[in-house]
Amino acid sequence: MSFIETIKQRAKQNKKTIVLPEGNDIRTIEAASIALKEDYANIIFIGDESEILQIAKEHKFDISKSKIINPMKCEKYEKYVKAFYELRKNKGMTIEKAREFIKEETYFGMMMVKEGDADGLVSGAVHSTKDTLKPALQILKTAPGTKLVSAFFLMVVPNCEFGENGTFVFSDCGLNEYPDSDSLSEIAISSSRSFKQLVGKEPKVAMLSYSSYGSAHSPLTEKVVEATKILKEKKPDLICDGELQLDAAIVPEIASRKAPSSPLKGMANTLIFPDLDAGNIGYKLVQRLAKAEAYGPLCQGIAKPVNDLSRRMFKSRYSRCYCNHCSSSTRNINL
Repeated sequence: MSFIETIKQRAKQNKKTIVLPEGNDIRTIEAASIALKEDYANIIFIGDESEILQIAKEHKFDISKSKIINPMKCEKYEKYVKAFYELRKNKGMTIEKAREFIKEETYFGMMMVKEGDADGLVSGAVHSTKDTLKPALQILKTAPGTKLVSAFFLMVVPNCEFGENGTFVFSDCGLNEYPDSDSLSEIAISSSRSFKQLVGKEPKVAMLSYSSYGSAHSPLTEKVVEATKILKEKKPDLICDGELQLDAAIVPEIASRKAPSSPLKGMANTLIFPDLDAGNIGYKLVQRLAKAEAYGPLCQGIAKPVNDLSRRMFKSRYSRCYCNHCSSSTRNINL
């Protein structure tokens, strides 16, 4: 069974309710119809019911098992308004402003997740990264013990003996442009949790650099050295090491020469890149040259499940390519 089929099977066994705030987007409706047909999620669309049903009818998408909610017609609208006001009143929020915010589909959807009326939210087919993550951080906030939201790819490399039988987490590949040492440690902690949750195996975290164990010295390498030190202090039981070149992280024979004392022993499965340039280039190289399956970018570090699609390309029979280029990192989102 492939990785994605395993994930679908797990989803069917513990089916969750996912809210989609871009209910009038044809790609969102198409994807939802597949999820409903394969029965691995309950779906709630946010938007105008007649418009959503008309689009589905025109393109013969069966969404009859979904639920469609218009924020202005929902009996919980005022409840969400008051809850949002309470969350934001110390930031200058008024009841009147809260009503305007909760009219917007993404804010309404986030309040559904916050109040336990849905388990997670997926957006970004139309909205930018900022327009998806800003309400997530305002309403749901970061997960307990987490300082930073980051993004990762789950990479499945065919016919590969490295990692966890060719499976890796690559991070950060989508959000944080220039993470400092502490931020890198936070990305590593979140990524180790993501690997454990998705793959079900013990994470082995490599803090990547162009240097292994002091083979080069510069501010770039020192950042990773310091990040590794912080990571080990925060998570002493985590199998991790750095700074390491990629081959020393994933190839046992190379590790035995370049980093003989490394606890990873050249068997890392969770790779933490020093900046967004390296992470983004790295995953695309592996995807294209090694024919890897690249699942993501997936958000991590938010208190409840939220995923932003806006940095990836969507392909369907109704479109060639859609990519909302949003260069904002999470630190540029004004909360």
